[in-house]
Amino acid sequence: MSRRVVVTGLGVVTSLEQKVDALWSALLEGRSGIGPFNNIDTSDQKVHFGGEIGNWSTEGYISRKDAGRIDLFTQYAVVAAVDAVKDSGLDFEQEDPFRCGVVIGSGVGGINEIEAQVTRLVQKGPDKVSAFTIPKLMPNAASGHVSIYYGLKGPNFAVATACASATNAMGSALKLIQSGASDIVVTGGTEAACSRMGLAGFANMRALSERNDAPTKASRPFDIDRDGFVLSEGAGVLVFEELEHAKSRGATIYGEVLGYGASGDGGHITQPNPAGIGAGRAMSEALKDAALNADAIDYINAHGTSTPLGDKAETVAIKRVFGDHAYKLSVSSTKSQLGHLLGASGGVEAVISLKAIKHDLCPPTINLDNPDPACDLDYTPNTPKERPVRVAMSNSFGFGGHNATVIFGKAP
Repeated sequence: MSRRVVVTGLGVVTSLEQKVDALWSALLEGRSGIGPFNNIDTSDQKVHFGGEIGNWSTEGYISRKDAGRIDLFTQYAVVAAVDAVKDSGLDFEQEDPFRCGVVIGSGVGGINEIEAQVTRLVQKGPDKVSAFTIPKLMPNAASGHVSIYYGLKGPNFAVATACASATNAMGSALKLIQSGASDIVVTGGTEAACSRMGLAGFANMRALSERNDAPTKASRPFDIDRDGFVLSEGAGVLVFEELEHAKSRGATIYGEVLGYGASGDGGHITQPNPAGIGAGRAMSEALKDAALNADAIDYINAHGTSTPLGDKAETVAIKRVFGDHAYKLSVSSTKSQLGHLLGASGGVEAVISLKAIKHDLCPPTINLDNPDPACDLDYTPNTPKERPVRVAMSNSFGFGGHNATVIFGKAP
């Protein structure tokens, strides 16, 4: 039997709140982290709003000099990781560094640095391109810097599967510990794609909501009036730890990582399979990995991006996997409040799923005012729902046809 894995630390950076407990409270209150962009010029863009992190500072985490040498997506990861490790109570100086790893996902990596240096190249020539360009933009910079911060020498890599990145990263972390390769893995996802190029790219492919007159109402998963997702940024990082190791040091345990599943659509590069075949396969594989029947799941934190095709396909997939039990589940999409953090979304949503388990409380899907008849499950509209949450599932589906699901249970 493989080793059991638990979660002992949580850290987040989001546009709504930047501490876990504050984020959880804000979600239950139905608050939105979406608003007009202030850090980028959107005067010539189709979309003028998103989940931008304002008044960002790394003070107390990273020196100003060091922060200037890493892209925003890496800064978010380091800050969230430091909070997660502090929350876990770990002292890495007391651990074998070769038994401690880092796996952090990112969908696009250092897009802000790419924009800045391409502008320099065009306007000032190649000699003016920063020597830090490559170390700042590479998607593995986040996992690398977290490992450097703590001197961790175990498995250390990045996952880049678009919006499934964080969940695939957590699945990899789970398997590293189960196999005996590591005792502790810092894992999750990070993203900072709220840039002029990122915004224009997603807008021009008609993926984004254009509800400029009502930003807080723009992300409306499963609502018939949904018109696209809301671009956001941030990070969600967790500490995964082998159960006996966590117990031996008296750690607080948030929950157990029960299973992980992944699949590919093998279809379109951006559109989901309309029958939800790949998404359903990821959920089924996660249930199989956890050795659970479908009726063991109480709550699903849905991928639920607020796109016309995606929400419908996920609903079809849930029905296929869960049968009659689909109508007994509580489902919600916290992207209605946070927007879509792309490669970081799975990390933040894993944190939220664990809080739901701890408090037996499902966070709401806000802005669900006119349900789509094709989306007819209990999506926890607008108000949190109290119910036993013994086991929760978190879904992440990404461009490229990447599907990933992770399942969490109550602390052992």
